[in-house]
Amino acid sequence: MPITTADKPKKILLLNGPNLNLLGERQPEIYGQTTLPEIIALVRQRVAQADRGLEVEDFQSNHEGHLIDFIQARRKQTCGIIINPGALTHSSIALRDCLAALDGVPIIEVHLSNIYAREEFRHHSYIAPIARGQITGFGPKGYLLGLEALLDLI
Repeated sequence: MPITTADKPKKILLLNGPNLNLLGERQPEIYGQTTLPEIIALVRQRVAQADRGLEVEDFQSNHEGHLIDFIQARRKQTCGIIINPGALTHSSIALRDCLAALDGVPIIEVHLSNIYAREEFRHHSYIAPIARGQITGFGPKGYLLGLEALLDLI
C-alpha cells in the first residue's frame, strides 16, 4: 500500500543536550543571552510560517539515555531532527548510533559557538558524519539556519 501525504511523518524534533537548559545564564560571553525557551519559540514560529503541516517537538536533557529514549520513542513520527548535543557531541557514541539508526531522517547538527575555534577536544563531533550538515558559531540564528536547511530536505 503506498504511503500518502497524510501517512508521512510530520514531526521535527528539536533536541538539546546537557547544560543547554542554562542558556542565557551560563557563560553568556560564549553562548549569548538568548534562553532555550526563546530559541524554541523562534523555531516554532518559523515552522508555522512555513505552513507545511509540520510540528515541532522539543526536548532537552542533561542525560544521554533520556535523549536516546526520546528519539527512539518518536522515530516513526519524525521527518527531521535539529540537534545541539552539547558536550555529547564530543563523547557519545551511543547518541550517534541512535541517530544513525533513523534511516532516511535528515539530521542537522547545531552549535551556538564555533566549536572549531575553541578547545581542541571540541573539534571532534561524533554526530557530524551522520548528519546532513552542521551549523556552528552563529548563536541562536544557527537553529533557524538549520531549520531552513531541514525544510529544504523534508
